[in-house]
Amino acid sequence: MSHRQAHVSLRSRLRTALKWLHLWLGLSAGLLFAVVALSGTVLAFQRELLILAYPQLAEHALPSAEQRGRALERIVGHWQTQGMSSIDLPTAALPVWQAYFPDNERRYFDPASGELLLLRNTDNDLLLWLRDLHIHLLAGKTGEQVLGVVGLAAVFLLASGLYLWWPRWKALAASLKWYRGPPTRRWLSWHRGIGLWLLPLTLLAALTGVSMVYDDVVRDGLRAAFGDAKPRKPPKLEARDAPIDWAATLRAAEAAVAADGPLAGARLSRISLPKAGSGLIAIRSRAVDEWHPVGRSMVWLDPYQGRLIGTLDATRQGLGTRSYESIYPLHGGFVGGRTWQWLIALTGLAPPFLLVTGFLFWRRRRNR
Repeated sequence: MSHRQAHVSLRSRLRTALKWLHLWLGLSAGLLFAVVALSGTVLAFQRELLILAYPQLAEHALPSAEQRGRALERIVGHWQTQGMSSIDLPTAALPVWQAYFPDNERRYFDPASGELLLLRNTDNDLLLWLRDLHIHLLAGKTGEQVLGVVGLAAVFLLASGLYLWWPRWKALAASLKWYRGPPTRRWLSWHRGIGLWLLPLTLLAALTGVSMVYDDVVRDGLRAAFGDAKPRKPPKLEARDAPIDWAATLRAAEAAVAADGPLAGARLSRISLPKAGSGLIAIRSRAVDEWHPVGRSMVWLDPYQGRLIGTLDATRQGLGTRSYESIYPLHGGFVGGRTWQWLIALTGLAPPFLLVTGFLFWRRRRNR
């Protein structure tokens, strides 16, 4: 056997092995990938679906500065000891307080009075159940790690599918054509067609999903690749046995995002309550050019004196950090308006379609 013949024979065997692996990995890990992708299609509209399911949340008026301070004082005073870690400020889109608790539980409070309006968790709310499925496979950290492996398998399936499809230039037109029959040709052509046209979006969704599972590795890798400086650490502030003036603290935060403030034009979004031993209040903010829906810019406050002690403008960080911060908005459909939101939702339908058409093709060919 000549060297060329040996090379062709080896390539043929590798291609046969790749086809076998693509098939069986698609019929196994592809099932989980399809389920997670379908949940992602629903979650692309989670903000709209939340208001649709609980229209009473959108019926409130935004509070005055005085009402907001009193309401926040009441909420934190009662609920922080019961596990509340952070709380979203009322906005025009969702004019109530949204507080976060352990085990994926959320509570909603009247914007002016701080009265409890609604409790949502994975037991009583389908959207939160789907979110837990999408992020943790309903199994906490273990499920998240399994999901990371499934995501890597999905990337392999997409890349191997592209390699197996890649035709000679003379056969390109035939490879792109969709057939009505016979069934074996139909399912294969549909599988290839949808897989090819939605490949960029599906691959982006899989890669960004895997990146969020292995976030420490990806973040550090991007920072190292682009030579970012070490990230700025939040200032330290020891806890004191003193009351917190929430109205003054919020006024100091508003001054930080005012026209002449260090984060001019940013929108205050999520208040992180002090951790054990610390008195620091951190408020996540969305700067003008940020993609992240909550924002990664920070306002750090001394709540005992109601004064600003530091800020972080996420748009001025290194390219590696900014690239990492763009992963979640791209994956969740939070950038690019309705067009990108609908594209992300459409992308979630591709893995189930590929799973079904791949299975039907395999079954018809096996029957033959």
